[in-house]
Amino acid sequence: MNEAHPHPGQQLDAWDRHYPDSWRDGVRTGLPTLLGIAAWGMVVGVAMVKSGLSVWQASAMTLVAFAGSAQLASLPLIAAGAPVWVIFATALVVNLRFVIFSALLGPHFAHLPLRQRVFYGYISGDVSIALFLQRYPEPARAPGKLSFLQGLLVPNWCSWQAGSLIGIFLGSTIPTEWQLGFAGTLAILCVMIPLVINSAALCGVLVAGTVGVLTHGFPYKLGLLAAVVAGMASAMAFEAATSRGRQHG
Repeated sequence: MNEAHPHPGQQLDAWDRHYPDSWRDGVRTGLPTLLGIAAWGMVVGVAMVKSGLSVWQASAMTLVAFAGSAQLASLPLIAAGAPVWVIFATALVVNLRFVIFSALLGPHFAHLPLRQRVFYGYISGDVSIALFLQRYPEPARAPGKLSFLQGLLVPNWCSWQAGSLIGIFLGSTIPTEWQLGFAGTLAILCVMIPLVINSAALCGVLVAGTVGVLTHGFPYKLGLLAAVVAGMASAMAFEAATSRGRQHG
């Protein structure tokens, strides 16, 4: 791949204009996921309007939060008039996986200014981060790495926001009995299943799903929190046990 290398004295991970080929490579890598992301965003947009939010409130929520799972988890709590701390705690726990993502991405881009790291943190999504880490599992500095990440993140963010805004503005005209929530579940499954690439991830998915079903009746959707925590803990424990087994093997 022919790429324009930065001039002497510039950062190795320069702005994307120095590495257009890497940016396009990132776009191509993430392209197959964009339709599912847009569909999921549209369903969340419809759900926000159907839960009682106005078009402007829902638009502000999707642009500021950019977190579909947390948005869906908080909507029934908002509609039920739950305490603010419960809503924030729910969104926080649902998004705890991004703490892990941040720890994985941190060594790659710790040299960037804080404002850039905050920006990339805001537009980061599960699928984009997983695809990036598949391409760059090691944090060694490499030309074009940042451009590749941008090529993943920017189209993903645009796809989500476009789908979500379409869902918001169409939400008032779509009958509730269409059950678009189920379509959203199918969309996110299509995105998630290819990412279950190892036994630890599969363990986390199975445990989270089981706990989610068993705790479905918990008030304030707290069963969702329990499922997320249990899934993350089990995946981490499985990975740790596997690593110890390899060391002693």
